Amino acid sequence: MAMAALRREGRRLLLSPTVPNPSPAAAAARSSVISSPETTQLGVRSISTQVVRNRMKSVKNIQKITKAMKMVAASKLRAVQTRTENSRGLWEPFTALLGDAPTVDVKKNVIVAITSDKGLCGGINSTSVKVSRALHKLTSGPEKESKYVILGEKGKVQLVRDSRKSIEMTVTELQKNPINYTQIAVLADDILKNVEYDALRVIFNKFHSVISFKPTIVTILSPEVAEKESEAGGKIGDLDSYEIEGGETKSEILQNLSEFQFSCVLYNGALENACSELGARMSAMDSSSRNAGDMLDRLTLTYNRTRQASITTELIEIISGASALEG
Repeated sequence: MAMAALRREGRRLLLSPTVPNPSPAAAAARSSVISSPETTQLGVRSISTQVVRNRMKSVKNIQKITKAMKMVAASKLRAVQTRTENSRGLWEPFTALLGDAPTVDVKKNVIVAITSDKGLCGGINSTSVKVSRALHKLTSGPEKESKYVILGEKGKVQLVRDSRKSIEMTVTELQKNPINYTQIAVLADDILKNVEYDALRVIFNKFHSVISFKPTIVTILSPEVAEKESEAGGKIGDLDSYEIEGGETKSEILQNLSEFQFSCVLYNGALENACSELGARMSAMDSSSRNAGDMLDRLTLTYNRTRQASITTELIEIISGASALEG
């Protein structure tokens, strides 16, 4: 306050018309102070300081948001991880019974890409989309047909750019409510009713740790193709070695097993992808919080330097004015 008052008093004396016959040196000093670029840009310096202060405030708010998002993702991950680990045992018996034939060559392929509805979770969606595109190229051909069934808004946004005609069905807001088997079973039934397929290839990110996930492909064959592969001596398990009761035929059993296998794989894939999404979001938000802290440190240094420069300039103006009055 005292410094500001002293500065105002110096300016009043310099600009006052009652100063009698100032010396040439005083007049030159007064003219230099009045027309000095530092004086004319005093408001600009104040504005720049205010801009830096506002930027610091924005970065602090962003840091609070990223830390809160990390905590929310961590709390959700604990619950989803347990359900994900329990769901892995659902479809593993099908692999032992029916086998897994990722390289099977069929005419009608349906790629079920499981992605998330929200972003800010690293590269899990980009990874799923890249694998889906690569698989689409491998399963497409003159006598082949490859279609997409996309689960999640982020996968839909990326694949619709160059594969709009190949998208057969899209599902969004899958994770709006906690994922349960009943919900996934209804979804699987809708997919099987709306698409024709010889092989369903489900793509999802398998959860390993908070910072690690692995793109995974699981293949489910149609009952007709599974029966042909079994008769041809392929990797498909032979149901003839099992005793069938209840009057059901082999085709009916394969139909039921195929549908149940798809619902179990889809349920596990949705949980695995949700778990990977939460882990990737925790990692991304942690990096964002640390980056915001580093930016805040740099902005604080810039603010202190700008403020110190402004104070130094004001002191120079006061001293120049006092020297001009003494001269």
